Amino acid sequence: MSAAIPDAGPALRSRIAAEGVGTAFLVATVVGSGIMATSLTDDVALQLLANSLITGGVLVALILTLQPVSAAFNPVVTLVEVLTTGLDRRVAALLVLAQVAGGCLGAVVANLMFDLDAVVLSTRERSGGGLWLGEVVATLGLVLVVFGAIRSGRTATIAYAVAGYIVAAYWFTSSTSFANPAVTIARTLSDTFAGIAPGSVPMFVLMQLVGAALAMALLRLLFPPAHPAPEPAAPPARDDLGRTTP
Repeated sequence: MSAAIPDAGPALRSRIAAEGVGTAFLVATVVGSGIMATSLTDDVALQLLANSLITGGVLVALILTLQPVSAAFNPVVTLVEVLTTGLDRRVAALLVLAQVAGGCLGAVVANLMFDLDAVVLSTRERSGGGLWLGEVVATLGLVLVVFGAIRSGRTATIAYAVAGYIVAAYWFTSSTSFANPAVTIARTLSDTFAGIAPGSVPMFVLMQLVGAALAMALLRLLFPPAHPAPEPAAPPARDDLGRTTP
């Protein structure tokens, strides 16, 4: 095996599989629920409501299930792990590949479940300053929620915090909160409610990276590293008569 690639032992294989499977189910849910919603109602608000609630629901289920193994499902989260926790970059690259591949598989499966062609490139353009700012805000908030929970020692709450944030961000951000490069890429493969045209992807991903960078700066401000307490000074040396010696 090449020295540039870490040995894919059982633990790493499990992490890669968890990231791939989790991202696949996440994208299948985003795309599939969008297709289902548009088939049931022409009310765009109801379509978005259904899409957001179902996405939040699957995030709780997936994170609770896979968190003991690996549950980032997002290259931005994995990148921040590299920069803040020392995650090996080669391991991170494998996890990101799994996230992107899993997301694409999830989009294909969603298309097939609803009797669409396996791959239909989206024609839905998403561009403009407002949408790009929305992606910055969406990603900043997501990274802040994930790593704020970690740094405050409340990892058991991450599933609910992330799901709650994403449901809300679907509505309060102009971009409907993609906040995930793997999901963004995968959604180009479905010309449906959740799709995004390939030409819109580069700026979305760039804005996601900007949001992650801002979140890291904010995390340092909100959760500064703890400094060890200074060691108490040693008591002065004394001679046999109890007198202080130089």
